[in-house]
Amino acid sequence: MKANKILKRIAKIEVLMSKVTEGSSASAPHIRELLRDAKEAVIRAKEAVQASSWKAKHPPAKHPQPTSKATLEPSKTKRQLSAAGRKAIVAATKKRWAAFHAKAGTVKAAKQSTKKPKRKMSPVVKTRLAANLAKARAAKANKRIAQEQNA
Repeated sequence: MKANKILKRIAKIEVLMSKVTEGSSASAPHIRELLRDAKEAVIRAKEAVQASSWKAKHPPAKHPQPTSKATLEPSKTKRQLSAAGRKAIVAATKKRWAAFHAKAGTVKAAKQSTKKPKRKMSPVVKTRLAANLAKARAAKANKRIAQEQNA
């Protein structure tokens, strides 16, 4: 749990402990003393959380240790692919793709031949759909005009 959340919860506990202590009867001093001790323990816990959260936010500065030149290891050079190696990889990839597409091409040709031709709409149905569309657009325009007049 984050320090801020812990501090908020501890503050609530502290307020509740104060209310309970104030509300306890004067005839039971031993209970009041126990409540007071518990409240002090809560305050100590709150201070500990605050101190630890401050340390986490402000860590001690680290000073770099001077290193001798003899202990430094030479950095490794980055490996590079030669032009011949790159050409070999490209050729192998093209070969795999050609084999895959040759196999897939025969399947595609078979699938294309089994497709049904697209159905055509008769002129009567087209005019009916166009009329319905015009009617719907007019109704929407009328509704918009009615809303603007009411507003």
